[in-house]
Amino acid sequence: MKNNSNINSNKAPEPVGLYPHAKCAGNLLFLSGVGPRERGTKKIPGVTLDENGNIISYDIETQCRSVFQNVKWILEDAGSSWQNLIDVTVFLTNMKDDFPVFNKLWAEYFKNFQPCRTTIEINCLPTPIAIELKCIALAENKEQK
Repeated sequence: MKNNSNINSNKAPEPVGLYPHAKCAGNLLFLSGVGPRERGTKKIPGVTLDENGNIISYDIETQCRSVFQNVKWILEDAGSSWQNLIDVTVFLTNMKDDFPVFNKLWAEYFKNFQPCRTTIEINCLPTPIAIELKCIALAENKEQK
């Protein structure tokens, strides 16, 4: 993979601005913030919106599983893999209510290896979502060696 090259997944949701899904720098992949949206639609798994686009209700477990899948697709499309994650920054909009569920799912998805992690509560995200991940991974797929 060419250094400083833009990487865009054909499975993960389209970015909401002018930026790539990921960028390669040396042997590292830097992923842009990844949320739970679905590709080709504005649908957000686990989120119910009113007619004005405000959140009526959401299911953090559904959103977490969707975010993890989107990250996995970006990594795979970049020639890397889930097991190559090194560092994950987690943005939650409701730490008190959502962290216990998120932490349980994290343990499920990362039971065989543990990247570094930082979890931060923020006021809101650019779309009506409750979670976003910012990831750094090894660019090379260990399984390809």
